[in-house]
Amino acid sequence: MKLNYTLQSGNDLLEGQENRPTLILIHGMFGSLSNLGVLARSLVADYRVVSVDLRNHGDSPHELLMDLPSMAADIVELMDDLNLVSASLIGHSLGGKVAMQVALNNPQRVTNLVVIDIAPVTYGARQDAALDGLNLLAKNTIKSRRDADALISEHIAEASVRAFLLKNLARSPEGDFSLKLNLSSINQNYASTLVAAPTGQPYVGPALFLKGEHSAYIQDKHRPIIEQLFPHSQLEIIADTAHWLHAEKPETVNASIRAFIETKTPTKP
Repeated sequence: MKLNYTLQSGNDLLEGQENRPTLILIHGMFGSLSNLGVLARSLVADYRVVSVDLRNHGDSPHELLMDLPSMAADIVELMDDLNLVSASLIGHSLGGKVAMQVALNNPQRVTNLVVIDIAPVTYGARQDAALDGLNLLAKNTIKSRRDADALISEHIAEASVRAFLLKNLARSPEGDFSLKLNLSSINQNYASTLVAAPTGQPYVGPALFLKGEHSAYIQDKHRPIIEQLFPHSQLEIIADTAHWLHAEKPETVNASIRAFIETKTPTKP
């Protein structure tokens, strides 16, 4: 599948930038390529940065099939289209799982790996309220973002979460709002393939797992499977943050990513 993406270091990814490492940023569930913008805006000063919309998200195509192998294959296809032999992958939440799946299936394509607040395990359904809110939007005629916010507030109390989900609204020529997400596919796959664990042979390249101190997505019980699948990984805890640590402490997260990338990326001659 041809994913929607942006190149945040120039119009031509390769022209005049052959010696700059390439980073691919992969967002999480219900997100889009803008969600990791706070990281991209800093990293673009020193790296070629590709931000991508996963299938069924943002402006990428819709497809009923939606599992980690297919989404990982989309990333590899994008790399092929951009003539990238390898790249550093940075993924948050579901995007972290997709990045891990790429590394486990295609280790030669991954220079190094940064996984933000997710483990290579199967999770229970944690996004039920968000999915309920989005389904409610899909069933109603939405005339304004204020109306949409009021509608989903019965399912989602946190204003910041509602604001995140409402980024998926797009205005039609008639003036109504609709969701850009392929909600049908997400509904069908959410409780099975989208919460599943990435699988494959261990990735022996460098990997950094960033955990929000107050987030429960990476737990002590997950460390053995992390070390089994990513034997050269390291875990760093970002103090006073939860699941959205890159939004809560962007400077700290960016510094951690930079330090890791700079020490774990081979220098080209």
